[in-house]
This record gives sequence, C-alpha cells and structure tokens, in this order.
Amino acid sequence: MESNTAGSVQYDRWNEDNINMNVEASQSAVRRIYNRVCVGSTGLAMKAAGTIVALVSIFIVGYVTGYYVHRCAE
Repeated sequence: MESNTAGSVQYDRWNEDNINMNVEASQSAVRRIYNRVCVGSTGLAMKAAGTIVALVSIFIVGYVTGYYVHRCAE
C-alpha cells in the first residue's frame, strides 16, 4: 500500500495538458465587440461622438420646446 507522504501526492487535476490558455476564444461575442469599439483610441472617438450627438439632441429638443412655449398667441 502506498503511504500518504508529500512525495506520493499526484496532481492529475492540474495537469498542464488540461489548462486552456486560449483566452480570446473563450470570450463572448458581446465582450469582443465591446473590447474592439469601447477601448483605446477607437473607444475615445466613440465616446466623443456620442457626447456630441447627445449635446446636439438636447439643443434641438430645447429649441423646439422653447419655440412652442414662447411663440406669440394669435
């Protein structure tokens, strides 16, 4: 019978052949799109464009609202 000393312990679960190092393949499609669009210089450009679109939209809504609020009653 084999003794339970430190030298006889086997680590079959942590065998190097069982380790999956392919991180890119294990990511979801949404995560890959997020990493491509929202990170780095492309992400900075997308954030700037989104900010400009939001500001222009708020300006247009405010202009139209102000027009209808302040137009002269005939």
